[in-house]
Amino acid sequence: MQRILITGTAGFIGFHLARLLLSEGFCVHGYDGLTDYYDVSLKQRRHQILLEHENFSATIGMLQDSLLLTRVASDFQPDVIIHLAAQAGVRYSLENPRSYLDSNIVGSFNVLETGLRLNVRHLLMASTSSVYGANTTMPFDEDQKTDTPLTIYAATKKANETMAHAYAHLHGLHTTMFRFFTVYGPWGRPDMALFRFTDAILDGRAIDVYNHGSMFRDFTYVDDLVKSIRLLINAIPPAPRDRTHRIQNDSISPVAPFRVVNIGNSTKIRLLDFVEAIEDELGQKAKRNYMGMQPGDVPATWADASLLLELTGYRPNTPYREGVANFVRWYRSYYNK
Repeated sequence: MQRILITGTAGFIGFHLARLLLSEGFCVHGYDGLTDYYDVSLKQRRHQILLEHENFSATIGMLQDSLLLTRVASDFQPDVIIHLAAQAGVRYSLENPRSYLDSNIVGSFNVLETGLRLNVRHLLMASTSSVYGANTTMPFDEDQKTDTPLTIYAATKKANETMAHAYAHLHGLHTTMFRFFTVYGPWGRPDMALFRFTDAILDGRAIDVYNHGSMFRDFTYVDDLVKSIRLLINAIPPAPRDRTHRIQNDSISPVAPFRVVNIGNSTKIRLLDFVEAIEDELGQKAKRNYMGMQPGDVPATWADASLLLELTGYRPNTPYREGVANFVRWYRSYYNK
């Protein structure tokens, strides 16, 4: 039985990933700080569901606590580490940038040290489409330069990628970084657009629509995302000396067992179309407060997921209206609305 250590299992994506891996017979240990960035009771409920499975165990602790992380990982002896825990949120990084340094830089460094110390078979780490920053050539592909991040959040994720590459090169730590594109679905974070819009519409409050609605996002349904991560577990980047053939459009490093992979739906969706899907599912129109562009935001994201398809034979494909309907059903059930 493969043993997987996942950081961030009380979080939105970590919860879904752990649940998928447990259903497939993996043994999973979760590590999560249960911070109060958003409703802690939602995080606790996710963990309660996971703890109903006999092959799941968890530790509550911060990644900055290197001694605790080292002890937990040494006791569990994972074959693979999947690092999802982070201080999330583009907008919150404008208010509290230091929290991103503590969690995303120091915490990720401790994860790298742990993976190295335990000689794990594969380290997988979450990055974000935000690293593409001011790039305008779309769809975004993994070989584009990412030298123009627009927020501290994006900058810390870019730093994670470069730190991980250095560890892969210096120590042969087989590492895959995946860049997420606007993930949504049931059990989502309250600070994300789908959750905020649904909550506001049902309560009769206005929703803030930025850039006067001229926004496009590559919305990626969470089940598609975690299936992609699960398939990437076995797509281990080989060391340069062990490569027998080159995958088309591969982002693999020429000097390290390190690769970056986009995980997105490969479809640009207009924000206003997304809002209309929510309205249709709720049977209620939104009061719209049209606003200018927020600092650090970008008008569009769009993933080229051809490398993911080449590596795994799969790429996200859930239509956004289907994903929105699934979220609304969960939201109404969970909050009894």
